[in-house]
Amino acid sequence: MKVPALLFLALASIASAADLPLLAIPGEVIYQSKLDTAPAAPWKAAKGQWELKDGVMRGSELEADKHGAVTRLPNKLNDFVIEYEFKFEGARTTSLSINAVKDHMARINITPKSVTVQRDDNDHEGPDKAVVFARLPAELSPGTWHKVRLEMVGDTMLGQVDDLTAWGSDALFKTDKMNPGFTVAGQSVDFRNLTIRAATLNPEWDSVKAALPKPGEKVAPAAAPAKGNAKGKGKKKKKAE
Repeated sequence: MKVPALLFLALASIASAADLPLLAIPGEVIYQSKLDTAPAAPWKAAKGQWELKDGVMRGSELEADKHGAVTRLPNKLNDFVIEYEFKFEGARTTSLSINAVKDHMARINITPKSVTVQRDDNDHEGPDKAVVFARLPAELSPGTWHKVRLEMVGDTMLGQVDDLTAWGSDALFKTDKMNPGFTVAGQSVDFRNLTIRAATLNPEWDSVKAALPKPGEKVAPAAAPAKGNAKGKGKKKKKAE
């Protein structure tokens, strides 16, 4: 069966576009794992249940914890690219989270219906607040693998889930980036094929970002919290995981 020439060129163009650098040029591998063995060092699980399930890492929130499941690596990072795959197996949300030296720094927060790229609240009880660069509508089907990519170079982050992409900048990102990790709210999320690479700035970044939404330009309304999840009187800021 012959593939029409125009169709072949269109497919080739799409494949090439998918391989083009965005914010970062990936370099040497810092950490790589298929996540196909029982979770162990260097991973450190702070909350939840982390186990090997059907040949991949599975994270599940435990009701007794009264906190989402969290597991992290001990790495201190400079500029980097993180890539992995995940699939929902009943959970409400999952995120790829990066800490600062003290408190949180940034994350890609993912629900079956949205992808949020944000700078995190960096002081919890203080005046600092999270900055949402983008909240994009999504259709992330349970039981289907999806690709995640987080790039951080200098004062800029770029988050991508499948073909949904957003970026933003903040001075906090120029400080040391610590403890990359996964979070899960509910039960459960599967993870596989994690790679962390050192990175340098793509010299074509200015051209790339011109084709992307500006930070704050695509912020869909946040979904209402599920009934029974809210605690207290709403005066304190919610602590990210």
